[in-house]
Amino acid sequence: MKDIRIESDKGFFGQFGGRYSAEILRPVLLELEEAFCKYIKDKNFLNEFNDTLKNFVGRPTPLLFAENATRELGGANIYLKLEGLANTGAHKINNAIGQALLAKKMGKTRIIAETGAGQHGLATACACARLGLECEVFMGEVDIARQRPNVFWMELFGAKVTPVTSGTKTLKDAVNAALREWSERKMDTHYLLGSALGPYPFPDMVREFQSVIGRETREQFNEQKGGLPEVLIACVGGGSNSIGFFSEFLNENSVRMIGAEAGGKGDKPGENASRIAGPGTLGIVQGYKSLFLQDDEGQLLPTHSISAGLDYAGIGPQLAYLAQIGRVEFTSEKDSEVIEAFKFFAKTEGIIAALESSHALSSCIKIAKKIGKGKNIIVNISGRGDKDIFITASAMNDNKWFQFLKDEVKRHEQKNK
Repeated sequence: MKDIRIESDKGFFGQFGGRYSAEILRPVLLELEEAFCKYIKDKNFLNEFNDTLKNFVGRPTPLLFAENATRELGGANIYLKLEGLANTGAHKINNAIGQALLAKKMGKTRIIAETGAGQHGLATACACARLGLECEVFMGEVDIARQRPNVFWMELFGAKVTPVTSGTKTLKDAVNAALREWSERKMDTHYLLGSALGPYPFPDMVREFQSVIGRETREQFNEQKGGLPEVLIACVGGGSNSIGFFSEFLNENSVRMIGAEAGGKGDKPGENASRIAGPGTLGIVQGYKSLFLQDDEGQLLPTHSISAGLDYAGIGPQLAYLAQIGRVEFTSEKDSEVIEAFKFFAKTEGIIAALESSHALSSCIKIAKKIGKGKNIIVNISGRGDKDIFITASAMNDNKWFQFLKDEVKRHEQKNK
């Protein structure tokens, strides 16, 4: 396999990518491209970014040998990159800090963002609180209902959380709302996009700010075992955690890379969010060309996932390209399999993985058994699962949890009488 170009070619990865934006956004995107290309090579900016990652985010995050899970499964050695131990509980903070610092260099005083599972919104609100920036987060009404803990923390950080009531009321609609807001207020506002998609330069920018995950992973594995792992696995929604994790290894042809998509509850339209492992087709949506779940007229189809962060109908253009050339494989993990993987690693390793990350763990369980002993798998645990307690408790039929909620509501009502 020939060397793979890590960054885009003028915004394109093969046929994917580009900058298909409304004319009103073109000047601000060009301004952003110029600033990003300047500061990503500026020593002072990079020093400030890396210092913030170390002293505020808490990097490097650990690489844990999952000894108990490895023994229980009887297959390959399993290592877990614990991004959930970063400040705010997920990888999203890496990109949020990078873009927020960049926005300040550009003279912006206000940040807007979209969020699905709430982790990107939480990270953005956190970064803005730290850096003294105004923050507004757009979030689908459905996602607000199922990710209320993250909404609470966003508001605590001082962010305004704006419900999106159009369309499916989930992530894709939050992206549309944020883009509309950006087009109306460009001078003082930066749109802090959370995934490695959207119009150029966002896919390159998000990957670069998340590539710290891959660099750390390579150094840590080399220190612990020497050499390279056989397999890397990450969950894939839009693709920020996976492309950051994979980027350091793209030209290491001995390393197999697997992206775990949301298989949901079935194979029919609206029952899953598998674009690569499913019937994704080429389209141009929200400013970029990639593979989307869409009908014959190019309208995005409804999606489903037990995890709010993986139910996006599209995928980042670089990952679409890497799938096309065969560099990254994709699996589709069902909701039921995800819950079983979540429970297995909780009981064997004492970690509470996010439901998004549990898709990667589900894929890992299958692959570890197949490739056998002596081989090494690293799974990116992109986030912590505290935020999912309402979803996981329901999926596991935990009546004691729901009784606690009922009792807590009664206590609250009595206290406020």
